[in-house]
Amino acid sequence: MSRSLDAQERLQLLETIIGAPAGHLALTDVLKEVLHRLREVLKVDTATVLRYQPGAHQLVAAAAAGIEEEVHQGVRVPVGRGFAGRVANERQPVFLDHVDESTVVNALLWERGLHALLGVPMVAGQDLVGVLHVGSVAPRQFSDDEVRTLQLLADRLAMAIQVEALEENRTATMALQRSLLPGRLPEVSGLGLAARYVPGAETGLGGDWYDLFVLPGDRLGVVMGDVSGHGLDAAVIMGRLRSALRAYALDCESPAEVLGKLDRKANHFEHGAMATVAYGVIGPDRDSMTLSLAGHLPPVLARPGEPSRLVEAQPDPPIGLTIGAPERRTTTVDLSPGTVLALYTDGLVERRDRPVDAGMTLLTEAVRAEDPERLCARLMATMIGNRPAQDDVALLAIRREPVPAGG
Repeated sequence: MSRSLDAQERLQLLETIIGAPAGHLALTDVLKEVLHRLREVLKVDTATVLRYQPGAHQLVAAAAAGIEEEVHQGVRVPVGRGFAGRVANERQPVFLDHVDESTVVNALLWERGLHALLGVPMVAGQDLVGVLHVGSVAPRQFSDDEVRTLQLLADRLAMAIQVEALEENRTATMALQRSLLPGRLPEVSGLGLAARYVPGAETGLGGDWYDLFVLPGDRLGVVMGDVSGHGLDAAVIMGRLRSALRAYALDCESPAEVLGKLDRKANHFEHGAMATVAYGVIGPDRDSMTLSLAGHLPPVLARPGEPSRLVEAQPDPPIGLTIGAPERRTTTVDLSPGTVLALYTDGLVERRDRPVDAGMTLLTEAVRAEDPERLCARLMATMIGNRPAQDDVALLAIRREPVPAGG
């Protein structure tokens, strides 16, 4: 490249490297093909894509040509250290004409005999996606056109990787959420049960969940929870909290004690995570529920012939935000025959054009002492209607079965 390339020529060169799209290939295979073409066009010996892992704040080799062992050996480079780490940290092209342990963290690069390296950041919007670098065994310089071409390619690949990552995240979140929500509600004598879960149209799947499980002594555990945040991270935290709560429920009869242990676990192992949880236990006689609220909205209670109302239960601090070990409280909710209890997450009552208080008033007025399945259908029609839910919605209806006539 003895003369400077204009924008059109650089675009044509980029298209030569990327080649025709191959819809049947997975992203990893596409990256390999692109890197092989990149080696030929730039006349380099190696080409590598490292993807950024935000949680670990490191780069991981995802695809390579000419130095495939980077991928096979799972090379990892901390951001800010060595050559690739410097590219990621500065988000600027970096050129090296001296490759050894003093300039590069990855020993494979100097063991391969490379003398020159050029790396550019892979950024989509404001997000760091990874690093693209090429290497030459022979000493060489890279022209401004080559740097610009490599950066243009990195920008294209970053967008493709980000789109793929978002779809992978969504698919994994959906699979995890489906595996954790009850596929089928338990059959419990004396109680009618129904539930709904709808992901948010704007936020996607997240950390909302409900749970029902039979405890020793023919008791029933009832959970409604909402982990802050959305996507796979929130769903993973939700799964861990759900499992921990179930375990504590086997050892502790008091819902307040269970939530206290869950809070302690979250503060120790889930730094930065926050969740609101309602946990109640219905006794074997089904006459009442002992309820504890960790920052969660109160259930709605409806009895035959009476106006529905919010359960008068004082919420304690949410899970994960507690400093020390405050005493958590419980409330006893009477479940006389025909009584209905509706538990929900804030996505049901809060919308951009409707504050939580207004939504809770609307919900309270809509709850009736009726068949749980019919109630869930009517509440979703009233609260959601024909507009997609903006946030996750979880709804659980429980009815203490009426005493049969003459019984």
